[in-house]
Amino acid sequence: MTASLPAEEIDLSIEGMTCAACAARIEKVLNRMEGVDATVNFATEKAHVRFGPGAGSAETLIASVRKAGYDARLVASAAQAPEKTRREEAYRHDLRLFWFSVALSLPLVVQMMLMFAGHGAEIVPRWLQWLLATPVQFWVGRRFYVGGWHALRGGGANMDVLIVLGTTMAYVYSAVVTLSGSHHLHVYFEASAVIITLVMLGKLLEARAKGKTSAAIEALVRLQPKTARVERDGQAVEVPVESIAVGDIFIIRPGESVPVDGEVVEGHSSFNEAMLTGESLPVSKTPGDKVYAATLNQHGLLKCRATSVGSHTVLAGIIRLVEQAQGSKAPIQRLADQVSGVFVPVVVAISLITLGLGWWIAGDFAAAMINAVAVLVIACPCALGLATPTAIMVGSGLGARAGVLIRNAAALERAGKIQTLILDKTGTLTEGRPVVTDIVPLGGVPEAELLRAAATVEQGSEHPLAAAVMERARQSGVTLGVLDQFSAVAGQGVHARANGWEVWLGSPAWLDEQGFAAERAVVEHMQRQGKTVVAVAVDGRLWGLIGIADRLRPNSVEAVKKLHQMGIKVIMLTGDNRATAQAIAAEAGIQEHVAEVLPQHKAEQVQRIKAAGRVVGMVGDGINDAPALAAADVGFAIGAGTDVAIESADVTLMRSDLLGAVDAIRLSRYTLRKIRQNLFFAFVYNVLGIPMAALGLLNPVIAGAAMALSSVSVVSNSLLLKRWRSVVS
Repeated sequence: MTASLPAEEIDLSIEGMTCAACAARIEKVLNRMEGVDATVNFATEKAHVRFGPGAGSAETLIASVRKAGYDARLVASAAQAPEKTRREEAYRHDLRLFWFSVALSLPLVVQMMLMFAGHGAEIVPRWLQWLLATPVQFWVGRRFYVGGWHALRGGGANMDVLIVLGTTMAYVYSAVVTLSGSHHLHVYFEASAVIITLVMLGKLLEARAKGKTSAAIEALVRLQPKTARVERDGQAVEVPVESIAVGDIFIIRPGESVPVDGEVVEGHSSFNEAMLTGESLPVSKTPGDKVYAATLNQHGLLKCRATSVGSHTVLAGIIRLVEQAQGSKAPIQRLADQVSGVFVPVVVAISLITLGLGWWIAGDFAAAMINAVAVLVIACPCALGLATPTAIMVGSGLGARAGVLIRNAAALERAGKIQTLILDKTGTLTEGRPVVTDIVPLGGVPEAELLRAAATVEQGSEHPLAAAVMERARQSGVTLGVLDQFSAVAGQGVHARANGWEVWLGSPAWLDEQGFAAERAVVEHMQRQGKTVVAVAVDGRLWGLIGIADRLRPNSVEAVKKLHQMGIKVIMLTGDNRATAQAIAAEAGIQEHVAEVLPQHKAEQVQRIKAAGRVVGMVGDGINDAPALAAADVGFAIGAGTDVAIESADVTLMRSDLLGAVDAIRLSRYTLRKIRQNLFFAFVYNVLGIPMAALGLLNPVIAGAAMALSSVSVVSNSLLLKRWRSVVS
């Protein structure tokens, strides 16, 4: 039986979108293809597409987008120089068109203001008004005609259709009145020209603001140097970063940034790794330590060996995660998407009803037409489409700068709703680097022999407790024996043959079950001190006990306190015995803990709490935490943990600090607040604005100005997220 091929994922840059209705249309077209799952983000102007084998190719997907009336191209990164250059050129072109439109519209605006002030006569001849308005309508406004035609040809309708219908109605009516010499009728050239000018202004402001929301990725990209000093044939030569290969020796001078991920082979220094962890304190580096691309060498000259280059560096991984988060959709956006999908047809229907009823009831076609135009131009699906993604873009970017990597928008939304946070003990609350504190030989066994037996067996284990025993043996100069057989019992201990001995090593309770009972008072005394007790039995006799302690991380107590202040229930989960768990939980300020949990049962504990109707988060770092991280509503992986844990998690805490989880939840709540504000404004704006325009309470020019500024207001409100600060900043 052959294994199924994995699904392929690509990102497409979409051109021609003018509002959320465009994004909804493209998404519908792509998802109509069998085996395709696509999300289109209006704010980033990108589509993230996942498709299985035989479901098509990038070429067929692009062809479908083009058939829908838009253009698409493959992109590798939102921060690519060509992509950024293209956007900047488009912005400059639109800016020139805008100022040309302003120059032609200004005389019409002056005349309109004078007439509002009571000056009855037209100061600009109608033939001149017509000449001024025509280039604005058909040259500056050409983009709206093209966009509207493409949308209609693809079977949809977008904001361009609304603008074209509204301004064309006003322009054609005014042109007919002018050409027919009907001087007793008013003309509305200023309405059509000024509406197009204001919409152009709104689009320019929107583009500028949207550019700021992606500043986080651009800032990350700028951190990596363009060149590096590499040893070639015994000489240090400067080469482009792209030419560095794994294994190359590169040199980092004081004040320089690291070009690629590597390992120190010579020299000592300290590094600012704030771009990775959000922590500004310097990190000491000596031979054997890892260095990461874009981190800053503060002093000292280092030689390093390249271990990861190009798209495989930690920095590249961060950029990919941020891009994925920014391009994904949050569940809260679902309602806005549904409304955007039917928005334009509904507005056109309301406009036609306004025209028909106004003409029939008042008998004034011109007045009814102007009200219908106002309905078309005030309606703004853009604000709905930008409400959620712009806030997600800013929020995920802020998280990356604070050392909190959020996988997708759904995780960012769920994190703010967490009611219970489950914390793994070892490596999460504690440093994960336990040390031996007590060695208690029994029955006259020499301490060195007890340590030798334990360390010999622990050679076969990767558990942190095993590492502590091995380190103590190394420090004591104990020579290890030969390990012949090794059998681990998950969460209990090991049974092995070593040096001709038969050895049982593990929890006192497990050894008690094997028939090796330890003195209870000694065990309980160490456990009450927060120490994990390991019992060692050799050849059918208990040789002794080893006490091992793992210190709390420096910020664990503060983090637990802040979580409680946020109204979040904190539960500690550990495989330790109840007495040790009680001591650690009390030291950390945690009221509830679950002890003696086997690794395979951690996910069951998460499910149990979820079944009670709670939104559950899980913080862990080890391989045995991966199922629990995946089972939680939101999984948080300590960044110094294993790759498996990080892959299973929704949020990665690069700082290896529980305060990162506090930051993630605070950021989520703040982002959700902004999203709700944006959606409220977008819905209320349209719910109030459209009826007011239909009732004749809004001049089309004012309606156009309101529409142009509505989406800008939403993006600007999202940018206020930048006021958020990390708890450690």
